[in-house]
Amino acid sequence: MGCGNLFFLVLVTFSVALITYNIILSANAPLKQELPGPSRSSSSITVDPVIKMPLDRSETSSSKRLFHTAVTASDSVYNTWQCRIMYYWFKKFKDGPNSEMGGFTRILHSGKPDKYMDEIPTFVAQPLPAGMDRGYIVLNRPWAFVQWLQQADIKEDYILMSEPDHIIVKPIPNLSKDGLGAAFPFFYIEPKKYESQLRKFFPEDKGPITNIDPIGNSPVIVGKESLKKIAPTWMNVSLAMKKDPDTDKAFGWVLEMYAYAVASALHGVGNILYKDFMIQPPWDTEVGKKFIIHYTYGCDYDMKGKLTYGKIGEWRFDKRSYDNVVPPRNLPLPPPGVPESVVTLVKMVNEATANIPNWGS
Repeated sequence: MGCGNLFFLVLVTFSVALITYNIILSANAPLKQELPGPSRSSSSITVDPVIKMPLDRSETSSSKRLFHTAVTASDSVYNTWQCRIMYYWFKKFKDGPNSEMGGFTRILHSGKPDKYMDEIPTFVAQPLPAGMDRGYIVLNRPWAFVQWLQQADIKEDYILMSEPDHIIVKPIPNLSKDGLGAAFPFFYIEPKKYESQLRKFFPEDKGPITNIDPIGNSPVIVGKESLKKIAPTWMNVSLAMKKDPDTDKAFGWVLEMYAYAVASALHGVGNILYKDFMIQPPWDTEVGKKFIIHYTYGCDYDMKGKLTYGKIGEWRFDKRSYDNVVPPRNLPLPPPGVPESVVTLVKMVNEATANIPNWGS
């Protein structure tokens, strides 16, 4: 190893150690001292009050604004098979019409390489120090993004934060605009309802609680420089929320989503709430103009095509059925009467598994 490479390795190692030291301090320090960021600045952009989509979105730009797709994942069987399917469809649509999709990175927060490094472009991030996630593994996501943004050579000026259980169904343009991110609004992220909890992390001098958008960190397209500012705050807010018993109880499994929404607001980064970003079967029944299928919910139906949610159906597709084993190739298609969104999901899973080499190995 040359002197230059040795110096770079030492520098990276020191940087990671320094950040780790800082997050340990921040987890035990008063949050107020850890949250930078001005209040949200006003914007002159015209906004549709229903979905907060700029009214001039249809205007085309003469040059592409490429974004880099980043997906955080553990090395579990469950996360890995989803990432392989996700990357298959990313490659399918990357160069399609109107696409502004650039590079792709799986941010693997296991701390060590796995056997899929050659199949999927991967950055290996270190997990949080033992015990710091308090049994909530999702806290590794913001910490992984902090490391990736600091250490990786990211060519694109924008980032799409996505997840393993996302399937891209058509080429994605850059939906962000004029300093605003583009994000999917989640009905269960309710800043007004939880104002008493959120004010611990978003003080009144930062602005009205409505400055916090009803979003998570994914799917979100945001400027790279903005995300570099947001990510450390997102990490610190996540850790502080998890440490606070009342907030932890109130937010449960969506705690890290609230933390991203707060961090984005603290740095004055607003978001276009883009409902057509993705669908979530079985509740969304048509693909339509959407760009992503998010298969977070189980799909259970009887053989007449009737939804039996909450009860295991005669036909079902649920990612949780494959937490320790990959789904087999050629899954049975849904019975007649099942919505298009579910049929499309299963067909796309089947196409990917049929074409990904060494599936099941």
